[in-house]
Amino acid sequence: MLKSVLSDKATRLFIVLGGFFVANAILAELIGVKIFSLEHSLGIPPLNFKAFGIDGLAFNLTTGVLLWPFVFVLTDLINEYYGKRGVRLLSYLTSGLIIYAFAMVFIGIHLTPADFWPQSHINSSLPLEEQAALRSQVGDYNAAFKLVFGQGLWIIIGSLIAFLIGQIIDITVFQRIKKITGEGRIWLRATGSTLISQFIDSFVVLFIAFYIGADWSLQLVLAIGVVNYIYKFLMAILLTPLLYAVHYVIERYLGAEKASAMKHEAMLEP
Repeated sequence: MLKSVLSDKATRLFIVLGGFFVANAILAELIGVKIFSLEHSLGIPPLNFKAFGIDGLAFNLTTGVLLWPFVFVLTDLINEYYGKRGVRLLSYLTSGLIIYAFAMVFIGIHLTPADFWPQSHINSSLPLEEQAALRSQVGDYNAAFKLVFGQGLWIIIGSLIAFLIGQIIDITVFQRIKKITGEGRIWLRATGSTLISQFIDSFVVLFIAFYIGADWSLQLVLAIGVVNYIYKFLMAILLTPLLYAVHYVIERYLGAEKASAMKHEAMLEP
């Protein structure tokens, strides 16, 4: 039974695309706790611009933004060949798995550590100076674990709601553009749907997590949202060639006739 299922190219492709979709989304949630400086990472000074009356803005971004653009690219690819139902299935599955992941992390945080573990990162064979340096950076491994993985409830709720709303909007816009343009202009339906959905996503997550959950001012939420969206906008444009490259690989893998039939069926889906 399993052999016959996996012998179908369309099924294998869905498993591969779905696997990367789920993995990227969960990883983005887990690593998203770190805020990095895009300018310093690129070796340039912070831009320090102003928006909505907030001065000194720069591209200080959650590490999750490295992966979310790929999630939306995968959304468009799955939408192209498997239609709305395929994307919805993976979106709901991913949301459930994100909740499961955070539940397991929550349990892991509250487990009592072994006596040796909070200092286990400090190797006793190292010179005393190096041990002291490590201890000054991370004195308690268990406390660090809790700080890194213990994301606030409002952040988790905000990111989940933003993810689902973004996916629904992406699915809808993608299919509407495709019905107008037909098989051509892949860049328009893929990039257009991504830009619209990520615009909503950028502000929804901040509004729930920080305006409602952390009492940020609306001005600050809008300003940070603009910074995040500028980055996502640029990434959506830069990833367009990758989208075409993956389309080419998929078309070669499925064969022109099979790929065309799948895309036609996906477009006719109500």
